[in-house]
Amino acid sequence: MAAASFADCQAWVAAFRLPGKRAHGLSGPENAMARMMHCRSYQNSRSSPVAVIDRIDALLQVKRTALDLRAYRQELLASNIANADTPNFKARDIDFKAALAGALSSRPEAVPGLARTSAGHLGSETGGEATQAFGAAVKYRTEFQPSADGNTVNMDVERAAFAENAAQMEAMLAFIRSDLSTLQTAITSQ
Repeated sequence: MAAASFADCQAWVAAFRLPGKRAHGLSGPENAMARMMHCRSYQNSRSSPVAVIDRIDALLQVKRTALDLRAYRQELLASNIANADTPNFKARDIDFKAALAGALSSRPEAVPGLARTSAGHLGSETGGEATQAFGAAVKYRTEFQPSADGNTVNMDVERAAFAENAAQMEAMLAFIRSDLSTLQTAITSQ
């Protein structure tokens, strides 16, 4: 397909937004992806492979960040469950919405490590601080029922949060699979 003008790109985007309009037998997102792959307004004017890869990366950035954050939260919840019988252990969690907003605004490169609260503590492998995860603070869970040993893990709450987070991770993976399938359809339908 020859390179398109900016007016052609606008027409294709408008056609995608109108229900029932199809091009080359593709419908919905597949049509838009196929047009974006050939449209100069969506690619570098030289149509370099790097520009296309950058667009694909940008398409998946939010979902990839959300999946990384869900995985980090799953680690925190698993740690809470594993330490249910540890005296004086305080259950920790993150506010997913705030953490995602912080991660998308600052885009940190690595998952933070453990907090060093004393000079005698060993450094973490990643060198980060656990008090900030993806731009949001890791907070202690409020205890519902105090225990004699000072542990704040409530197994019912932790299991429910773990199962909910796992289901949301599976949904995010399904969305990413769908995006990749759409991209594959758009690329192979040329």
